[in-house]
Amino acid sequence: MVAALVATPARPWALALALAVLAADQMSKWWIVSSVMAPPRVIEVTGFFNIVMVWNSGVTFGLFGADGMRWVLVGVSLVIVAMLAGWLARTATPAPALAIGAVIGGALGNVVDRLNYGRVADFLDFHAFGWHWPAFNLADMAIVCGVAVILFDAFIERPE
Repeated sequence: MVAALVATPARPWALALALAVLAADQMSKWWIVSSVMAPPRVIEVTGFFNIVMVWNSGVTFGLFGADGMRWVLVGVSLVIVAMLAGWLARTATPAPALAIGAVIGGALGNVVDRLNYGRVADFLDFHAFGWHWPAFNLADMAIVCGVAVILFDAFIERPE
């Protein structure tokens, strides 16, 4: 399967991006958890951005965060990563390949958190006009951006 993943020029870059996202996500979380948020507090960076410490035991917006869901979420995430790797093996164009790599790296970053901490470390907090977006991390950004590129690419018309 690894040979199939690197057969197209975009695939090695997609795998490299997945590893880069995973590394950047884990390094940023290590720094936040071990240094910046020891002790936890709110750090106002700008009028619309704070650094905070939020532990998310669920998925998006804390959904499915009940006790005992940790291993279910790890398992589901790994199944999704395997499915994405299969999709990547069949993807020949650069944009979706790189997007899939970003999603894989982000998903693995959050899996590592669940294995290490039992939950996901979120720390980026954006707000404006009394409205707060739920705190998130670099893995979440990679997932959202990757999915956006995949969706955008799906709607581009290509000549036959």
